[in-house]
Amino acid sequence: MSDPAGARAELVALCERGLTWHADFPRWGADAASRRPAAVLVLFGVLDDLPARVGAPAVARELDVLLLRRAATLGSHPGQIAFPGGRIEASDDGPIAGALREAAEETGVDPADVEPLGTLAPLPVPVSNHLVTPVPAWWAKPSQVAAVDHDESVEVFRVPVADLLDPANRGNTQMAFEGRVYRGPAFTVGGRVVWGFTALVLDRMFDELGWSEPWNPDRIVERDDLNR
Repeated sequence: MSDPAGARAELVALCERGLTWHADFPRWGADAASRRPAAVLVLFGVLDDLPARVGAPAVARELDVLLLRRAATLGSHPGQIAFPGGRIEASDDGPIAGALREAAEETGVDPADVEPLGTLAPLPVPVSNHLVTPVPAWWAKPSQVAAVDHDESVEVFRVPVADLLDPANRGNTQMAFEGRVYRGPAFTVGGRVVWGFTALVLDRMFDELGWSEPWNPDRIVERDDLNR
């Protein structure tokens, strides 16, 4: 089992070597220049008072990741569990600055308490026409977090990574896009369903980090109304 310091080192190494996304959408990589740039903060740390309910061979029980639930009234991805983040503004000095600014606006996290570890390859999201850069980061010092603007997000919470890795909490969702049905990874933790872009990023990162455990891809997770 990796201790938290080991997890941070593994995340740094992942940013340095990079990864490729294995998205099933045939045109996800097309017309990237026309998509609006965005960034999300994939913030790991050792801040949760309640460690994971289960153990995972590859990670410490106290390792967690910050997520939020988007407001159900938003025009894109309403009600979904997501990373903090959003569109990169002209005033932002790149995706890291954009991810930190958006995270502060959405969750109240103090950027001074966050150590960005690098960036991963941008991932096109055709549903909202964004090109999103994940920014892995380490929460070096505790900050108070909460949903700051309820027009944007309604819940902010930390999820133990070992619970996400538990095979009992893994599965796939199905969604229709441009006349075809696609499967994508999903996580069910604490009564919440994590799917879509957020689940895809976590799933691919966990695989590349060597943290994943064997799970049943034939398990289909139903999305409730708040996660559509």
